[in-house]
Amino acid sequence: MEYKFTTDNFDAEVLQADMPVLVDFYSDRCMPCRMMAPIVEKIAEEYDGRMKVGKCNTDENMQLAMNYRISSIPTFMFFKAGKPTAVYVGAMQESELKEKAEQALLK
Repeated sequence: MEYKFTTDNFDAEVLQADMPVLVDFYSDRCMPCRMMAPIVEKIAEEYDGRMKVGKCNTDENMQLAMNYRISSIPTFMFFKAGKPTAVYVGAMQESELKEKAEQALLK
């Protein structure tokens, strides 16, 4: 299941999550973000129950983007126990994002 993270639910869904979380900071007007959308959706299904995977629209949630210093999109940020553990900027192959998700599960 792919989550939609917003300013209103970020604290409960991401920072207080009882499992690792992958947040895809994106914008609908960003072509690389749109290219990554099906990959993020597939990873959300594959990791369901082991990792929360979701998207945060930076245009609609500018304060969150500023809080986490998102300056380029897409930005993929992994969280564990309420803290960012890894950040990756830019589009990537599905295999690369999966590898980073696996690393996040081990941290």
